[in-house]
Amino acid sequence: MKAFNITAPGASAFSDLAEPTIAADDVLLQVDRVGLCGSDLNTWRGLNPLVDYPRIPGHEIAATILAKGDNVPDAIHVGDAVTLNPYRNCGDCPACRQGRINACRNNQTMGVQREGALTGRISAPWQRIVTSKVTNPNHLALIEPMAVGFHAVKRARVARDEMVLVFGCGAIGLGVIAGAARRGARVMAVDVDNAKLELAKAAGAVEGALAKDVAEAVKDFAKGDGVDVAIEAVGLPETFLACVDHVAPCGRVVYIGYSKSPVTYETKLILTKELDIMGSRGALQDDFIEAVEHIESGLYPADDTISGTYPFAQAAEALKHWAANSATVTKLVIDLSDEKEMV
Repeated sequence: MKAFNITAPGASAFSDLAEPTIAADDVLLQVDRVGLCGSDLNTWRGLNPLVDYPRIPGHEIAATILAKGDNVPDAIHVGDAVTLNPYRNCGDCPACRQGRINACRNNQTMGVQREGALTGRISAPWQRIVTSKVTNPNHLALIEPMAVGFHAVKRARVARDEMVLVFGCGAIGLGVIAGAARRGARVMAVDVDNAKLELAKAAGAVEGALAKDVAEAVKDFAKGDGVDVAIEAVGLPETFLACVDHVAPCGRVVYIGYSKSPVTYETKLILTKELDIMGSRGALQDDFIEAVEHIESGLYPADDTISGTYPFAQAAEALKHWAANSATVTKLVIDLSDEKEMV
């Protein structure tokens, strides 16, 4: 069985990997598609501090169940199309004791702290799989980033008719937009690329603004009052600050992106506006289930979200393309159909 490894920043190799075995609570999965995540891109670029090399990347998974252990419930069938919650938690830390296992102090995410899914077959606990009526594996590969966006919306307590400002229209930002619109909010999307703003409108945004025009656009959108909620899905100091600038007094700010450099705040705004400022990390199983339901509804522009599909043998070319075109790429997907043909 072949596996794709990022061996050092900007370098990769295919390796031979032993076939996985399954325990009584596990399922054996044939990996059909893997969506590339921003964390995979940062590993390729040498900007992911959580990764040791070499690393098999990939945690946005579409798969088919090949076999199951003796303790797997009867409701889960061989042949089912599934996606996978790719996080592993310790169960003992303060976050786990609160049931917020996505924020586990000892979190192990596939493709980051442990080996990922860019290989032929993997095993996983049945409790972490999510079954679906979605049969298009490209669409299933969108579930994990959408679930991350849905979790941020939940953290923000978004309600019907609220005004929500979303910075970033990548796959996670689009998940935020879809999740907020699903709750009946009015969403303004912000990005540097006009095509992504059009995609954001298809996902549920009612307005779009280029980043350079955001101040005037928000003023018009919120009639000078600021938005109820601002959610950051980019990871730049300027977008971290813009959330605080453009949210209304007593508003909520949620950060998903990781800023690549320290952020210096004018704390006066945080205090005088009495803002709720929150982080959002990963997703919970319920977020995955809700994201699957949204894809199944047909309301999300799944095909348009995917900027390109690459065969497994060209995984490195996909990462090179994304690194060179990060402003315009929304989601790249790796098709593992050719894994068995590689020798």
